[in-house]
Amino acid sequence: MDPVRNPYAPGAGQRPPELAGRDAELGAFDVVLERIAHGRPERSLVLTGLRGVGKTVLLNHLRSAAIARGWGTGKIEARPDQSLRRPVASALHMALRELGPRHGNAEAVADVLGVVKAFAQFQPADAKLRDRWQPGIDAPAATGRADTGDMEIDLVELLSDAAGVAADTGKGIALFIDEMQDVQPDDVSAICAACHELSQQGAPLIVVGAGLPHLPAVLSASKSYSERLFRYLRIDRLDRAAADRALVGPAEREDVEYTAEALDALYAAADGYPYFVQAYGKVTWDLAATTPITADDVAVAAPAAEAELAVGFFGSRYDRATPAEREYMHAMADLGGPAGAAVSTSDVAVSLGRKPASLSPARDSLIKKGLVYSAERGQIAFTVPHFGRYLLRQPD
Repeated sequence: MDPVRNPYAPGAGQRPPELAGRDAELGAFDVVLERIAHGRPERSLVLTGLRGVGKTVLLNHLRSAAIARGWGTGKIEARPDQSLRRPVASALHMALRELGPRHGNAEAVADVLGVVKAFAQFQPADAKLRDRWQPGIDAPAATGRADTGDMEIDLVELLSDAAGVAADTGKGIALFIDEMQDVQPDDVSAICAACHELSQQGAPLIVVGAGLPHLPAVLSASKSYSERLFRYLRIDRLDRAAADRALVGPAEREDVEYTAEALDALYAAADGYPYFVQAYGKVTWDLAATTPITADDVAVAAPAAEAELAVGFFGSRYDRATPAEREYMHAMADLGGPAGAAVSTSDVAVSLGRKPASLSPARDSLIKKGLVYSAERGQIAFTVPHFGRYLLRQPD
């Protein structure tokens, strides 16, 4: 098989050649866009799921759908050590630039850009000179709008003004936030407050977030009404038909086929996770001699695919952990088994012969690093599918 023609694309956020199994989510977003276009109230969206299920890919596809309808869009990736001021300002600047040429009043658009600039430039009195930032906005910074320093007040004013520009053009604005579970607590509260205000106004601006499974709990801890602000879409593994389509569709365009037994073997190996589907598909293609690709080809390729995953997908995450954190994860793997089931934090403590309180720093650090999440109170689970299986093969 010609590796140059290999259609599969395992990568972080890299769109696969066939976006299979996400028709329901795409359809739901189309409904949101249509309702807002007709002046109907609609909730913002939140996508949740484990690593490797394609949340970022889907987020990018939803953004493309909004752009195709003439919406202004901007996207940011949250980081736990970063305020949202600069990223949100940059994203809204981009969205307003997209809408500006369609707006009949350049002065009105410039006024809102001035609000964006004021929001972006606000700095605490004790901010160091190196922390000061000048956004690339030609308009002068507004005064008395989105510049109080209170993130909740400022974000409400900023998004309301930006939504006004969108309303004037008959379009909307969509702000996409990836890794939303990493947004700082004060900023989470501000996002919820802004979405609440925008929904009451019927303003054409929505937030589309993506994050790990505990993201709904993060939002709920910030504002008790958050469950009514967002429509939550759980992104999970592909079913058998969708996984087959993700493999067969791109192959057919290259005049390559799979035997039924090969597809059986690939689904068993990838377990329906989109990243794994691409990873096993890519290696199998490269090692297969000719079409049709057979179960024997999959058997030969599987160890090589697993070795690549062990280095790039699992190993890169494992290497970020400290010895204490690795000890904690190995205990989780022993208790949860190859399936990586959620385990009790008290059981982890018993397994390690330690008091639960003494393990809190390791657990909290693993959560901050995005390696584990609190599935529910007193429970902990891996954010990465098959991570338990990987750890069981590693020395303690």
